[in-house]
Formats: sequence, structure tokens, C-alpha cells
Amino acid sequence: MLHAIAAADITGLVLAGGRGSRMGGIDKGLQPWRGLPLAQQVLLRLRPQVGRVMLNANRNLEVYRTWGLPVMTDSQPLDFSGPLAGFLAGLDACTTPYLLTAPCDSPLLAPDLAERLGAGLLGAQARIAMPRAAGRLQPAFCLMDATLRDDLRVFLQSGGSKIDLWTARHSMAIVDFDDAHAFENINTQDDLQRLESAESP
Repeated sequence: MLHAIAAADITGLVLAGGRGSRMGGIDKGLQPWRGLPLAQQVLLRLRPQVGRVMLNANRNLEVYRTWGLPVMTDSQPLDFSGPLAGFLAGLDACTTPYLLTAPCDSPLLAPDLAERLGAGLLGAQARIAMPRAAGRLQPAFCLMDATLRDDLRVFLQSGGSKIDLWTARHSMAIVDFDDAHAFENINTQDDLQRLESAESP
């Protein structure tokens, strides 16, 4: 039995399509952190783990496109509809068997995220794998079977919006991670400053 998913079979998607409401409506993906925009920090950690990378954004598209990777927007009328709209934008553009999502405001992303989620998904014969750290599920970091795109589209079109309600419809593997810092996200300027000095995993 397989125990790992090849990196080439996974497309990584950085989610930068939110409104940044808790930071005053700014584009979090473009906020500087340790010398680079947050979304670029996440891309640097995600890129070695997957075959290709994409980014989901709904504004400042001209800036993101200068980074040299595909930029996917939420489909109308789902723009700014939350992470699941970003999931669907990624799935619609995904040409590999699996899609791995990561939010743009979590720059301490675990370097073995794809490997461990892939092993968990295969070991449980599941269609979705999600990390858990410090007893909390981290639903925005989600490895999923790319053939779930049509099911997700129907879920969103029927008014669904919560990640946990959608993933509950499918077989899911939960993978425990020891380092909760790897999943810390930046929601406020205070968070941004506090994580500047955090130790990288």
C-alpha cells in the first residue's frame, strides 16, 4: 500500500482572497513580514512540498501576477465568500490529483505539511486530510481529492459556506501536529508584530 503522495501529484494553493476585515480591510497577503509579503512567505514554504503552486486572490491582482504564478479569483457570485470559494477556484484550475490549501496569513507553515497530510489521507483511505494542533482542527490547511470540485460547487451554490460542514460530507483523515505555531495566523497588527519574533518550526 502507498504511504505517501508524490509532490508532483499535489497542487498548492495559497488563499489570499479574504477581505482582511479584522485588519481594517487591508490585503493581508501583501503585508510585509520579515522582509517579504506574507503570501510570499507562505509560498516559499509551500513550494518545495508540491508540484506546482497557485494563488487565490480577489484584489490587487496585478501585484500578485508579477510573482510569476497562476492567480485564481473566486467565481461570481462567490467572490469574497470565504475559504471554500477559494478552494473551488483552486480545484477548478487544478490539474493534479490533489489540492493542498494554506492561508496567506500563516507564515510559519509546517515544512512537512504535504507529506504528513498525504500519508494520513492514504492511510485512512480518505478523500480529505486536515491537521490538528493543540487539540484544534486547522481547516484552512486542507489536502483534498481534486475530484471533489463538483460536490463543492453544489455545496456552495446551495448556500453552504462553512469548511467543517462541507468536509463532514466526506471521509476525512485528521493528522496531529505537535507544533501549534506552524498554524498560527495573523489577524491583527498585534499578531503581525508578535509573530515577527516567533521561532520558525
